[in-house]
Amino acid sequence: MSNGGSVCGPISSFSRVRILHLLFEAGRSGGGGELSIGELCAETALHPNTVREHLQRLIEGGYVIPTVEHRTTRGRPRTLYRAATGAPEASSPVARDKAKAAARRGDLLRSMLPGAVTELGRDATYQLDALVEHLEESGFEPVVDDRILTVDLSPCPHAAGRPEDRPMLCQVHLGLMQGVLTAAGGPLEAECVRDADLPAECTVQLRDTSARSLDRRGITHGMA
Repeated sequence: MSNGGSVCGPISSFSRVRILHLLFEAGRSGGGGELSIGELCAETALHPNTVREHLQRLIEGGYVIPTVEHRTTRGRPRTLYRAATGAPEASSPVARDKAKAAARRGDLLRSMLPGAVTELGRDATYQLDALVEHLEESGFEPVVDDRILTVDLSPCPHAAGRPEDRPMLCQVHLGLMQGVLTAAGGPLEAECVRDADLPAECTVQLRDTSARSLDRRGITHGMA
């Protein structure tokens, strides 16, 4: 996938983006939320071995969960896959471990740099720790404003990609961010990607579901 910068993590390949998109859509469709390799191959036209390789990378990253099909008839059960959204039925132990590790590193940083302490609650702060690490792992340079709850990802490393691919890419990326926030546990949700005038501009709006006062002093996290 052509892009304007170094991209890694779960969105480093557009084939992987397509697989994640299908899994997110399956979870929103009201069905079982799980797809087989055969179903993913049919939708993407990718070879089964290629799909397996992408799925394994996504499982190792904590973005996809494999389960063994429960069968009531004879035959070998299939392995089914679903997007790791952080919900009880779609919770990845890898994602939970990554969130705990991010919180430990965040606490260490805050102990050394008192100016990095925010006025957010403990749970929301740990959510931002996990989110910033996920975004940096994915090739972004996030700047979080905890007063207005925005994540500035400009310049977007995908700005030079095909315009027709961007809606799916943004949707998948927002779903990944929400999954990270849910796995970390706390009041923050990824609400939307704001409309932008230029392709390189990317700002994600977060929402505090605890409805705390928005009159907070803004602190930046991550890379400026």
